[in-house]
Amino acid sequence: MEKIIDEKQQGNTLVMEPKTGNGKKLMIESYGCQMNFSDSEIVASILAKEGFDTTQSLEEADLVLINTCSIRDKAEQTVRKRLEKYNAVKKINPGMKVGVLGCMAERLKAQFLEEEKIVDLVVGPDAYKDLPNLINEVEEGRNAVNVILSKDETYGDISPVRLQSNGVSAFVSITRGCDNMCTFCVVPFTRGRERSRDPQSIMEEVNELAQKGFKEITLLGQNVDSYLWYGGGLKKDFKNASEMQKATATNFAALLRMVAEAHPKMRVRFSTSNPQDMTLDVIEAMAKYPNICKYIHLPVQSGSDRILKAMNRLHTREEYFELIDNIRKLMPDCAISQDMITGFPTETEEDHQDTLSLMEYVKYDFGFMFAYSERPGTMAARKLEDDVPEEVKKRRLTEIVNLQQQHSHFRTRQFVGKTVEVLIEKESKKSDAHWSGRTTQNTVAVFPKEQYKIGDFVNVKINDCTSATLIGEAVGYSENN
Repeated sequence: MEKIIDEKQQGNTLVMEPKTGNGKKLMIESYGCQMNFSDSEIVASILAKEGFDTTQSLEEADLVLINTCSIRDKAEQTVRKRLEKYNAVKKINPGMKVGVLGCMAERLKAQFLEEEKIVDLVVGPDAYKDLPNLINEVEEGRNAVNVILSKDETYGDISPVRLQSNGVSAFVSITRGCDNMCTFCVVPFTRGRERSRDPQSIMEEVNELAQKGFKEITLLGQNVDSYLWYGGGLKKDFKNASEMQKATATNFAALLRMVAEAHPKMRVRFSTSNPQDMTLDVIEAMAKYPNICKYIHLPVQSGSDRILKAMNRLHTREEYFELIDNIRKLMPDCAISQDMITGFPTETEEDHQDTLSLMEYVKYDFGFMFAYSERPGTMAARKLEDDVPEEVKKRRLTEIVNLQQQHSHFRTRQFVGKTVEVLIEKESKKSDAHWSGRTTQNTVAVFPKEQYKIGDFVNVKINDCTSATLIGEAVGYSENN
């Protein structure tokens, strides 16, 4: 699972400032990865132009959109339950239209419209610009489907409305789709082949965010390291580009440098990385610019070469270690997090031990760990039998999670006694007398509020920690303020 799924955010409804006041109400619920939450912002801004204000009340909505994820079975089950609820409300309010957006739309289009007749509108991740036409179709009583996957970056010229934003950190999409055909993953089929967005339009969006006072941006893509702009078109067609296009192309390291230099006081993060595409020049750029955060999410999925091959991950265990060594050499203070899938088809006890020993080698700061669940439409579902018993998956997952807990604690303990820069994002969940923010390593730190406010860069002396959180006290503003 290349994408980080934040369980706390699942099912959030988006809320924006009312603009239109002409009475049409839109409710959007989002599930899945950060990319989906970012897409919902784009959808909201497209529909604001059509006169829709957002609402959190299902009863008053004229249009309900559910932005879906296909990565795990649980996400799909949740969405189905939500659709049943919408249908119950439809009986009371027959004028309400229901649409499914995102990855699940792509995968289950026929089922949703023809067989189950539960939705009016099915829109894949590349067709959001077409939403106004599709809504007109639906209002005239026809079912509407648009799940065409495009060859170009599709949303370069739509400035997403920042929804539910803390006003401090924002997401900027730089690529869409993915060319890595990992056998467990449905993304290349739901989001299409990889294409990159024009660096000019990325810089415009970043500049606009800086003007609005945002202090941190995260460059987003299914696989940001393989960002490549040579005038448009698919990543895989780069080999046919002209000599001129090749000479003037922008890769991910160059894009990172452009963003970091444009706004030296703005923090820059990115997600997600793929080990096989993470090049030395990216690590060098991170080491060179203090405002590029010292944190890399580097999914490995398994520590076994045999399983990596079965997953079609295009690197070996040794190559992954080499990458980790390079990161440690150039940025000793860099945090690294993982995605891990346990119980992949044919995984043996020996393969599982390989995963644990890889974790021991890296000692990740934190991780996202899952037991394998078969996704229809993927190569693994077609070619491999899901043959690891459920109780074995559960036990192995527990062992992985427990080991990660130990490593997380080991990593947070390294900060005790040190003073670190924290960007204040919000009030601490546990205490309204404390602020919560993150260090450059993406570790959460909490400390007493005093005179500081959201959006301040503060130096915090760390006195204590849990396995996930640093606890400290502010000792003054940092030079970034």
